[in-house]
Amino acid sequence: MLDAERIKAAVTELLYAIGEDPNREELKATPQKVADAYVGFFAGVGADPLAVLSETFPAEHNDVVILKDIELVSICEHHLLPFTGIAHIAYLPSDRVIGLGRLPKLVEVLAARPQLQENLTAQIADALQVGLGTQGVVVVIEARHHCVASRGARQPEANTVTVATRGVYSEAANRAEVMALIAK
Repeated sequence: MLDAERIKAAVTELLYAIGEDPNREELKATPQKVADAYVGFFAGVGADPLAVLSETFPAEHNDVVILKDIELVSICEHHLLPFTGIAHIAYLPSDRVIGLGRLPKLVEVLAARPQLQENLTAQIADALQVGLGTQGVVVVIEARHHCVASRGARQPEANTVTVATRGVYSEAANRAEVMALIAK
């Protein structure tokens, strides 16, 4: 459970630690603003991503389902700085499908916790594989990391691409077809 009071105290201490005065007029509201932001950034901590997939429908066809350009915001667990980007999800149903709106919700739940992009990509694929019993899953995430853009390497235009495949899409030929559709 997120503890807003502890976050406010930690932000106040951080301001002192960098040599700032948290009582300065421009900074007085900062601890509360950070706590409020963290409520959204970390709303997925402790949430069960499989709950998002609980309402399923019988699959009338066994054709690939692809939802592209799902926006995401997450927080890098190494630097506590945001990374933002898009996810593309493809799955081959077995006997069940979910409403398309559930896919962005799944991304949102898993992104709203301290994350590494590689792990986020795998967690989305695993949740779909387990939650729907799919024949195959492909998840592609392309994101811009603010830790890469604003510190260290200082590459503001660099994007990171991660891919996770499960089931039949672990085979190169099957994966190639879906990746071509995602790239369109």
